[in-house]
Amino acid sequence: MAEREHRRDRRAEREETPEFADRLVAINRVSKTVKGGKRFGFAALVVVGDQRGRVGFGKGKAKEVPEAIRKATEQAKRSLVRVPLRDGRTLHHDVEGRHGAGKVVMRTAVAGTGIIAGGPMRAVFEMLGVQDVVAKSIGSQNPYNMIRATLDGLKKEASPRHVAARRGKKVADILAKPEADASAEA
Repeated sequence: MAEREHRRDRRAEREETPEFADRLVAINRVSKTVKGGKRFGFAALVVVGDQRGRVGFGKGKAKEVPEAIRKATEQAKRSLVRVPLRDGRTLHHDVEGRHGAGKVVMRTAVAGTGIIAGGPMRAVFEMLGVQDVVAKSIGSQNPYNMIRATLDGLKKEASPRHVAARRGKKVADILAKPEADASAEA
């Protein structure tokens, strides 16, 4: 019983702390024609992140804009993914992501480059906490598909520590340069 109360306290504590930043990416007004005229609704697309390696997106629909944004934010908080970042500022390696007709290419960048990416991709990188990245969207301009393609690519991102653990090696072995190995053998 005490454990259940402790868990409830932790959950309440987590909900109170505003650790997540959110960014409204798109808002869409949709209408339904009925006998008396038209009924308008709103669809919102929101990206949420802690700017330290976690990001998620959500979509919400409602009759009013603030309610649609609230629903989208709640869904985004439930769909967070963790992405390993190099030095907390860029990606570990170049990666591509796809979703439907949307294709994105993301490349690592040196310090000081900034976020070179368009629209929805920029929102994802800012909420993720990436400071230096070069990205290009190829194909679909639909913000939903662009965000899904970006997250698909980010899920493929692997840190040297993760790769070393998976292959049963040391991180130094993974990061060793091929030229250094050749000169050591000679």
